[in-house]
Amino acid sequence: MGVRAIRGAITVEKDTREEVISATKLMLEEIIARNELAAEDIASMLFTTTEDVSSVFPAQAARLLEGEDWAYVPLMCMREIPVPGSLPMCVRVIMHVNTDKSAKEIQHVFLRDAVKLRPDLTNRS
Repeated sequence: MGVRAIRGAITVEKDTREEVISATKLMLEEIIARNELAAEDIASMLFTTTEDVSSVFPAQAARLLEGEDWAYVPLMCMREIPVPGSLPMCVRVIMHVNTDKSAKEIQHVFLRDAVKLRPDLTNRS
């Protein structure tokens, strides 16, 4: 078993606590389902937001996932580099997981307008 990184991204319509938490939770649940993960498989999660998303730490969504083991997953939030022309209103995650899956078997998840970030990886199944 080794460590692999799973990418995810989602856009939000409004920078409100409810919208950011709801969207982030949706993204995390999709990553977890597609990759058949449990909290104990996850080494850490790093979240980033574009500078127009600042109402809440998106990592708080991970604490709302079902099961008490999510309380023990290390989380961190950071700000994206504000590159001109980059996708606005975006929350991203890199999830480091312990898995036997190959890099090709990993299911990265890009939802809403974030599908534009990696069309080559978008929602493969």
